[in-house]
Amino acid sequence: MTMPALHAVQALSAYRAVDSAAPEAASAGGADFASMLSSSLGSAVDTGRQAEAQAMSAIGGGGDLTSVVTAVSRAELALQTTVAVRDRVLQAYQDIIKMPI
Repeated sequence: MTMPALHAVQALSAYRAVDSAAPEAASAGGADFASMLSSSLGSAVDTGRQAEAQAMSAIGGGGDLTSVVTAVSRAELALQTTVAVRDRVLQAYQDIIKMPI
């Protein structure tokens, strides 16, 4: 099964965004996982707000359709990434809970 080109490009840009945030966290003197996760979540929320602003601008007659579609696609990818991370964290927690003592 092949991945559509648009999804592959979106995934690549998401990985680059996470990769570019990692050196900042490492240079902050040992920033923990929670702060990195909080920063990533804040970035996802900002992406959603930008998509909403683009959509409202287009509804009001301003902006172009391409920028709206791009912003909404980025917001969708950010949401999907957030949900995937959440699912993985919950699965890891459940695996830890099931470990025998």
